[in-house]
Amino acid sequence: MDLPNFLLLLAVSTFTIKESLQGANQRKLYKDLMESYNPLVRPVDNDSQTLTVDFGLTLMQIMDVDEKNQVLTTNIWLQLHWIDHYLQWDPADYPGVTNVRFPDHLIWKPDILLYNSADERFDATFHTNIVVNSSGACSYIPPGIFKSTCYIDVRWFPFDVQRCDLKFGSWTYGGWSLDLKMLEADTSGYTSNGEWDLVEVPGRRNERSYDCCDETYPDVTFTVVMRRRTLYYGLNLLIPCVLISTLALLVFLLPADSGEKISLGITVLLSLTVFMLLVAEIMPATSDSVPLIAEYFATTMVIVGLSVIATVLVLQYHHHDPDGGKMPKWTRVILLNWCAWFLRMKRPGEERVRSACQAPRSSLTSMELNASASASQSTNGNMLYVGLRGLESLPYSTATTSPDSGVLCGRLVARAGEEEILLPTAHASSVATVEPELAKILEEVRFIAKRFRNQDEDESVCNEWKFAASVIDRLCLMAFSIFTILCTIGILMSAPNFVEAISKDFFN
Repeated sequence: MDLPNFLLLLAVSTFTIKESLQGANQRKLYKDLMESYNPLVRPVDNDSQTLTVDFGLTLMQIMDVDEKNQVLTTNIWLQLHWIDHYLQWDPADYPGVTNVRFPDHLIWKPDILLYNSADERFDATFHTNIVVNSSGACSYIPPGIFKSTCYIDVRWFPFDVQRCDLKFGSWTYGGWSLDLKMLEADTSGYTSNGEWDLVEVPGRRNERSYDCCDETYPDVTFTVVMRRRTLYYGLNLLIPCVLISTLALLVFLLPADSGEKISLGITVLLSLTVFMLLVAEIMPATSDSVPLIAEYFATTMVIVGLSVIATVLVLQYHHHDPDGGKMPKWTRVILLNWCAWFLRMKRPGEERVRSACQAPRSSLTSMELNASASASQSTNGNMLYVGLRGLESLPYSTATTSPDSGVLCGRLVARAGEEEILLPTAHASSVATVEPELAKILEEVRFIAKRFRNQDEDESVCNEWKFAASVIDRLCLMAFSIFTILCTIGILMSAPNFVEAISKDFFN
């Protein structure tokens, strides 16, 4: 390197590199400031002056909302700014020193505390250094995990919006000594919570008077407004409850002969009880208000309980003993006439003719065993074809047989409530001459006819009760379906922010 370049480099270095005296100046400044400083003295020029403290906070995160214990846990950075008259200096006297830092116990600081703290230490802040500049402006930003009491209103759970207050103020200084000026809450660095959406954090300054003192005591109260996110509770509580309550309607579609109607109703009721216990574990033990979801569960349990009662009535009708009596007239009119017409239900027909002889009637000559009754005259009778072998050779028999079978077919027409005499109509006068074997056969036929009439009467009574049970099933299905839909829509949509919560959580 030549001489001119070396001289140029030396000149530039001389003018650009300055001697750093910051370390010595800082030590001198600390010594001068703390020489006569008393941290117990309120830092004002005149003791009659009011010291103004600018107070605000930065909300970093909503960590937990304990509904059962009604405690809100938040991560907050407090912001306190004030002027300390005794910590001012001339920057020219201390070159390079623009600000200094003091531990909070060495200089005066306002005793701002969270009034509604639920922490066991009460003051949950981490005591950081206080930054002081040459004008005496002090900046104190302690972070902390704050646990505060909060009244959790679970009236609209899980579509609720909670408002939790954070009340800050001086613990010992009144309004004449220390005044609070509110700063807006800062949420720019907020970390979102999986269960709660932060709506806003408004603040207000309050003054409260006490009987002990003439001066007022100011405080700054920030309100954390948050809305519960309903996706988790909708998928794990609401949708299963709606599906289970829908299963309760299947009780009325299940056939009564299956034997599982009562079991299904009881199973649905037990399932709702389990979900009800899950909600009770989350909610606080308070009688101030009933949660919306608890109202819905209770209503659904009442509906399922009533469905079980209705199912018992249906089964009682369906399995009604025919010897227990006929259906009352008012029941027949209401269920079998009015309700069946309203539900568009038709009673199935009953076959009253039972054939025992499948041969064509053109090839047989019928033997009338009852001359006083006919098929057209009988309203609840039985038509019986009786096959008798060996009767074609009797002298009084007018019946013919099939050429290949030799089976005599006679027809019995019986009217309900009558005792028919089972004799051939063409030879009624010769009944005394009937052979003993034929008399026994006719006696058996008479017994069979009476047995058929009794069976038909019992079957008619049973079918009438079964049809009434089917009408009750259909009527309960319609009534409980309408009631379930109305209760689901009415209870859930009664929440003030139901539409907003559904649109944000389920469709975003």
